[in-house]
Amino acid sequence: MNKAIVRDGAKGKQERREVARHPKARFLYEILETFEAGLSLVGSEVKSLREGKAQLQESYAKFKGAELWLLKCHIQEYRNGAYANHEPTRPRKLLLHRHELSRIRAKVTQKGLTLVPLALYFNERGLAKLDFALARGRKLHDKRDAIRRREASVEIRRASRR
Repeated sequence: MNKAIVRDGAKGKQERREVARHPKARFLYEILETFEAGLSLVGSEVKSLREGKAQLQESYAKFKGAELWLLKCHIQEYRNGAYANHEPTRPRKLLLHRHELSRIRAKVTQKGLTLVPLALYFNERGLAKLDFALARGRKLHDKRDAIRRREASVEIRRASRR
């Protein structure tokens, strides 16, 4: 799951290093638009994320007042944190510009749309970022169609190899 840090020649640039991914997000939801946001974290959360100890399975984003919050995201306690550790499932504020928040809020108010986290990662500058999507839940028949299409593309690839 962790992506290795790749250095870019003499410049020493690093590429995106993924910490956690929501494994079934693209299967359970129809992704309409994706966004990137920063996270407001405490020190022990950052250290735990650098060890790859996070899960996005049941998490979601929700507006509270004028702010957007990430709820039910599980970041395991840092093993050397002692008394300064964080609560694993505490709400975490998503950092976006005000115009982005108002644009997202306008879209979320439509019936049946939700904000689903897709991936948690560190960018080139070492900052924790969250990719999340404006999504609509899929019905059972939509999920079956997705499975059918995926299996068909696998069969086509197998046939082309022969």
